[in-house]
Order: sequence, then structure tokens, then C-alpha cells
Amino acid sequence: MSNIVSSDEKKDTGNAKKKLLVVMIPAYNEEKSIQKVIKEIPRNIPGVETKVLVINDGSTDNTAQAAKEAGADYILTNKKNLGLAPTFKRGMDYALELGADIIINTDADFQYNQSEIPKLLKPILDGKADIVLTDRHVWKLSHMPLGKKLGNSIASFVTRKVSGYPVHDAQSGYRAFSREAALRINVMSDYTYVAETIIQAANKNLKMVQVDCEFRKRQDKSRLISNIFNYAKRAGLTIIRTYTRYKPLKVFLSLGTVVFIVGLAFALRVLVHYIKTGMVSPYIPSAILSAILMIVGFQLAVLALLADIIDAERRINEEVLYRIKKEQFSKDKSRE
Repeated sequence: MSNIVSSDEKKDTGNAKKKLLVVMIPAYNEEKSIQKVIKEIPRNIPGVETKVLVINDGSTDNTAQAAKEAGADYILTNKKNLGLAPTFKRGMDYALELGADIIINTDADFQYNQSEIPKLLKPILDGKADIVLTDRHVWKLSHMPLGKKLGNSIASFVTRKVSGYPVHDAQSGYRAFSREAALRINVMSDYTYVAETIIQAANKNLKMVQVDCEFRKRQDKSRLISNIFNYAKRAGLTIIRTYTRYKPLKVFLSLGTVVFIVGLAFALRVLVHYIKTGMVSPYIPSAILSAILMIVGFQLAVLALLADIIDAERRINEEVLYRIKKEQFSKDKSRE
């Protein structure tokens, strides 16, 4: 890749037995804070070799240069600003290509405390988790605006319901992934990955655990959440799409049942009137509406069965993709 800047091209063969940790930092116009983030990342964790990967998402400032000066081992640069989800996906793929055993994603704004990285690593190193999520305890944060607290709580509630996993803070991006989890996760969103990855992990039976984390006050405005209502809309659509992708039979069958029952209710009203009077009038519009609704409900039920068949194909395709990625990102190849 021509847009990779590496400050350490040579592999340290003396650390062959150590677990390779790649700390990836998606960054967009964060030259003021990214150096503090990189310098805070611990490099002396026992049994772990740590590398820092910065994914510069088309920044218009000196984010990439600042990261290089601070000691980032690898820097990827998007030619233009692609957004958080595509940047996260690119970072995950490149970390796998490097041979990472564990990947930690963190932010470039210095809100997360990087000295807590060993806390995120431990459940994975102990074999007790595939993914480690963090809980910022947003309602205890005096510096977080009420609107964002409400948004976080609603998003976490919805994610809990659609994933079936009791996540406390679904919007925290400070999380760790085992190599197996990183190979299994396929980010499809073009906006944010936080809820999507939890829903995917739950549906793929990946073990998730949660740990507390510190969340500092940001010194300027968020690059991702410049408008809370726009964020809620786009993040909500991501959750709906992801849930529908993994539970199509339930979604379409539920919709079809509701529409059919509503149509049936209108039909019963017309039927009762017909039995009493022998006439459909003046309920002809209700009769037409009931017929339309019952037909649509039946069609949605048929669509649910077709979607379930497609879902079976999706599971097969994801398994094939997993095997392709596992071969493509073979650790033996990446460390040759």
C-alpha cells in the first residue's frame, strides 16, 4: 500500500512468542490531541507486543504528521473523508493483515484513558471473552450534555432489545477484539459501527464482556456527532438494517401479522354489518381497505419466508468470507 507510513518496518523476531496487540485510532482533524493519545498508550505490557495504527480519515490538518512524530508505527490515509464506519473497517482489516492477535479501537480525541488498555486486554488474554466493551457510566458524567446522555441511553436500550445482549453503553467505541472476533465481524454501515458490531457479535455467538472506563471531557466539538438529531437518525437506521439483516423472518412475519390483523378487524366490522342488514353499504371503503390490508399482510408473510431463505444464504456467505479472510490474513504470511 503506497499510503502506509511505517516508523518500524522491521519485525522484532525476539518477541515471536508475545501476543501482537494493534491499537487502532481512527482520526479526522485531531492534530491537537492525537499525540497525547499515542504517548499514553502503554508499550510495556507483559507478554504483549504493542503497535499503534492510525487511520487518517482524509484530515485537512496535520493529523498524520503529528501521529508520526508521536511514534505511531503505522499510518493509513484515506484520500477523502469516508466516515467512521469505513475507516474502522479499514483499520480492522489492516490490523489483521499485520497479524494482530488482539485489536483495540480507541478515539483520537483523548477522552479515553489509554492506560486502561491492560483492563481491556485481560478478558481476552484469559480466554474469557472475544470482545470487550467499555461502560462510561454516562449518567455520572457531569461534562456530558443531557441530550447526549438521553441519546446514549436510548441507543443502548434499543441495542439491548435487538441484540439480546445486556449492553450498558452501546455507543462507547473503546473496545477490544480477539483475532477470531475481528475475522467474524463484517461492518456494512457507512456511518457508525458501534451498535452493528454488538448485534453481529450476539448473532454470531461471540462472547462479550463489559468493563468500566474513564471518559474525559472533550476540549472541542465532536467530529462525528455535530448534530445529535442527524446522528440519532443515521444510527437508528443502521440498527434497523442490521437487525433486519439478521432476523428477517421475525421482522417481516411480525409486520405481516400486524397488517393482516388490522385488515381482519375492518373485515369483521363489514361482516357484522352485512349479517345485520344484508348490505355492505355504507362500509364499502372499509371492505376495500380490509381486502388490501389482508392481501398486503399475506404478501409480507410470504416475503418473510423468502427472506428466511436468503438469510440462510447469508450465513453460508459469511462463513465463506470468514474462511477467505482467515486465509488472506494468515499470521504466518503477515509475519514472514
